[in-house]
Amino acid sequence: MTIPVMRRAAVGLTVLAVAAFGAVTSTPQQAEAGPKPVDVTLLALNDLHGNLEPPSGSSGTIDGQSAGGVEYLATHLAELRAAAKKKNTVTVAAGDLIGASPLLSAAFHDEPTIEALSMAGLDYASVGNHEFDEGAAELLRIQNGGCHPVDGCADGTPFRGAGFQYLSANAFKTSTGRPLLPPYAIHKVQGVKVGFIGMTLEGTPQIVSQEGVAGLSFADEAETANRYARELRRKGVEAIVVLLHEGGTQAAGGGINDCVGMTGPIVDIADRMDPSIDVVVSGHTHQAYNCEIDGKLVTSASSFGRLVTDIDLKIDRRSGDVLSAKAENVVVTRDVAKDPKQTELIDRYNTVLGPVADRQVGETTAPITRSQETLFGTTTGESALGNLIADAQLAATDDEQDAVAAFMNPGGVRADLDAGPVTYEEAFTVQPFANNLVTLDLTGAQLYCVLEQQFAVNRVLYPSSSVRYVVDPNGTTGGAADPCAGTRVVRGSLTLGGVAVDPAATYRVTVNNFLAGGGDGFSALTAGTNLVTGLIDLDAFVAYLTAESPVSAPALDRIRTTAEAA
Repeated sequence: MTIPVMRRAAVGLTVLAVAAFGAVTSTPQQAEAGPKPVDVTLLALNDLHGNLEPPSGSSGTIDGQSAGGVEYLATHLAELRAAAKKKNTVTVAAGDLIGASPLLSAAFHDEPTIEALSMAGLDYASVGNHEFDEGAAELLRIQNGGCHPVDGCADGTPFRGAGFQYLSANAFKTSTGRPLLPPYAIHKVQGVKVGFIGMTLEGTPQIVSQEGVAGLSFADEAETANRYARELRRKGVEAIVVLLHEGGTQAAGGGINDCVGMTGPIVDIADRMDPSIDVVVSGHTHQAYNCEIDGKLVTSASSFGRLVTDIDLKIDRRSGDVLSAKAENVVVTRDVAKDPKQTELIDRYNTVLGPVADRQVGETTAPITRSQETLFGTTTGESALGNLIADAQLAATDDEQDAVAAFMNPGGVRADLDAGPVTYEEAFTVQPFANNLVTLDLTGAQLYCVLEQQFAVNRVLYPSSSVRYVVDPNGTTGGAADPCAGTRVVRGSLTLGGVAVDPAATYRVTVNNFLAGGGDGFSALTAGTNLVTGLIDLDAFVAYLTAESPVSAPALDRIRTTAEAA
């Protein structure tokens, strides 16, 4: 996709207003009369999530090919740089490089991933929501280096920190109003300036634990980008790229370089961005796309290091304006030579990790996947693996805390389980967040409210085997102000252990601490009382696998529609 980039003044702007936004760019025809444009290549990725080794199962394929793994990613990046002019290449990322990572990275607080990306030549990255999983202080340590304050140095030597610069324009320290990290960077290529603005989604506090975002506030993505675009232009920067950890989704049938029926937050954000912004490298939704939105090139490289977006810019040498921008999502295939430095890094950390990762904790009779069933025409229903995890959480708290039900959030289930033996590493990859289980009191009425809120936030919780209820496709969805007003959940249909729930009675319910704090928009759970904190969710999952093996995929019969119930 090639986009000739033309600055556009909005209808009705006065001459002064146009001047404030800067001069209109040269056209390609005008540029031909002057010096040859500067060719700049951006190599972009997003949502690596610490996948140093090739991901397994469907997470390790894309576009019909096996893909991913930093040994191959580094080689592809080197080859793409060689194909372009190396000194004209900038490597960038759009967040979630760390967090929700496999054990090999997560066991060392994602230091291995930062080392790997630094060696691979990453220059700039925006923060994503998962960069805040362990809080602002830990993110600053990841940037600047030093040993972990609790676990110390993984291999006995201080962690050097990132060899690239994290950018965070819309995450502010509440106490000072200043950005947590630099909001932008200016990179010179053959005398022309390219500005990079880095941001995460404004809704980060709703999808990260409250401890992770304590002391921070998050601003609107488009407004923030426009603010710093103006600042960059005052500094003589006309070529502006936004690295944004927020994205969208194509309609069914769209390929990795298509833009079919794009929906999602990125569309509105790009529409509201100033015309001076040329390229938006996006992420968060783990989708691949290559779009033009409101005259801007908007890309995403899926997830787990399976794609690299190769973006070619032509920049006017005199004005600094982008004359054209085109992109291609390139598959990180595994038919190239492994980068030996990355192999050495992986081997080193695997050795330190020792036998813990390979310890067998259970066995499955067949694959158990996190794929969701269709509910109301969308894939937001139950999941076999999600139900299994909810069962494990109930088993960990039924006798201990008198829990009668457990609910698991879909976003916390990160990988499938293959058939056969289950290792600790595989269990960790499924549940990598180390959330604590929290058992709390909810009235029957509050429990109905929680279930109604599922449809307001478009996230259906995975219920334990003790839970049964019926949903009405024709029911109404409650608004953000009063989710309890919805009528999706048929009143009287909710049972716990086969007994109908009494709206006036009180029930002990188990969730993780992320949900208990209102995560994923489940504010109704914050009304719970008598909270008791229990095991780490992974420990409960491992204990259940060990006690119940061999385990099979639970039936998807805990949530029924009115048609099924009839």
